[in-house]
Amino acid sequence: MKTEILKVLRESGGYVSGQQLCDSFGVSRTAVWKVIEQLKKEGYEIEAVRSRGYRLVESPDVMGQAELESLIRTRWAGRPVVYASETDSTNIQAKALGEKGASHGTLFVADRQTAGKGRRGRSWESPAGTSIYMTVLLRPGFLPSRAPMLTLVMALSVAEGITGETGLLAQIKWPNDIVVNRKKVCGILTEMSAEVDYINYVVTGAGINVNTECFPREIAGTATSLYIEGGARVRRAKLAARIMERYEENYETFLAAEDLSGLKSAYNRLLVNRGKEVRILEPGNEYEAVASGINDTGELIVTARDGSRRAIFAGEVSVRGVYGYV
Repeated sequence: MKTEILKVLRESGGYVSGQQLCDSFGVSRTAVWKVIEQLKKEGYEIEAVRSRGYRLVESPDVMGQAELESLIRTRWAGRPVVYASETDSTNIQAKALGEKGASHGTLFVADRQTAGKGRRGRSWESPAGTSIYMTVLLRPGFLPSRAPMLTLVMALSVAEGITGETGLLAQIKWPNDIVVNRKKVCGILTEMSAEVDYINYVVTGAGINVNTECFPREIAGTATSLYIEGGARVRRAKLAARIMERYEENYETFLAAEDLSGLKSAYNRLLVNRGKEVRILEPGNEYEAVASGINDTGELIVTARDGSRRAIFAGEVSVRGVYGYV
């Protein structure tokens, strides 16, 4: 009931009478009062005026289940929300509940991770109260070979969500890093449980540096946050909700063709390396080329210095800018 009352207060834009809340949810005034008091303890500023009712004055930057569910306006993406104030990793928890039958579209969110993981097993710093750590679980009907493209679907959705919510230009460093002003603000990791020709479930996680004020010296040259770049605090739950809205639309576009043909143009417009020299790091081989964008299956198309065009698969190589990270 807390989610529903919070949603009514948020959407009304004014006062909502206690009796109206009682009638809407079939509960007593005491039950409504208890929910209001609970919301106040969580940091919501709610004004109560006799004969007028309750009014939501201000929402805190919290990532609780009620806050997220009251903001997410999708049909299935991010529904339901499973929230933890602290967990090892949202991907780990998503996979554990995936094994127990969690439904398609379930969103797992934590305020802090103790074992955050990035691409190729790298650790991901996950302090509390500043960033977004979330993972969406899917149960698609397409072949397992299509699943790696979901990383790019999420990358596009995160970039669009950041720009839509903050006004900052968020770009993509192929395949799965989101950058603002040429520094990384987000990493994305997709994992899957599958048989040879059948997907049990897929989880795609995103870790986004939102309100982080500073970074350790060793990564400060390549990492940043939305707060550092924009100079303003960002409500994390609103951003997460915006990303889920973009993800639902982008996923359904992907699903229609089971490839990235419908998203390729949008992705390439945000590709920070497009038309620029990059360094391709393959096992035992390194060369420079010019990136031109992705193809329908998400491979990066590059033109080497000998004039040959090549399709680079994300699982095999790394791509860097010739003069640095981007």
